[in-house]
Amino acid sequence: MLWVTRIIQGLLVIDFLVSGITKLAASDMVVHEFTKVYNYSLGFMYVIGGLEILGALGLLFGYWNSKFSIFSSVGLALIMIGAIFTLLNAGQGIMALMPLVIFILIGIVFIRNKAVLKQKLINN
Repeated sequence: MLWVTRIIQGLLVIDFLVSGITKLAASDMVVHEFTKVYNYSLGFMYVIGGLEILGALGLLFGYWNSKFSIFSSVGLALIMIGAIFTLLNAGQGIMALMPLVIFILIGIVFIRNKAVLKQKLINN
């Protein structure tokens, strides 16, 4: 089961790196969505992009230290909850399925890394 979690974790790293870089690069489509569709500021878009990149790096470092994955998972899960509510509020209910799936995958990574960390603490 550990290798499945590691694959999911790797896919989440890639997803959040791409998503964060797209926001920080101020892609026209993302700027339009944040400012016109969701009524958020550009500053908020940059904050979310930066947090996504930090979360992705935390998941990446989590391969060697489970604490990084645990903390990053919590932060990224909060971002996904915000994304779900944002999409629902904008009337894009079907689009909310993607952050919901990502939220579930983050939960799987969180639970597995918490178990790994607990096992390490018991063994020491």
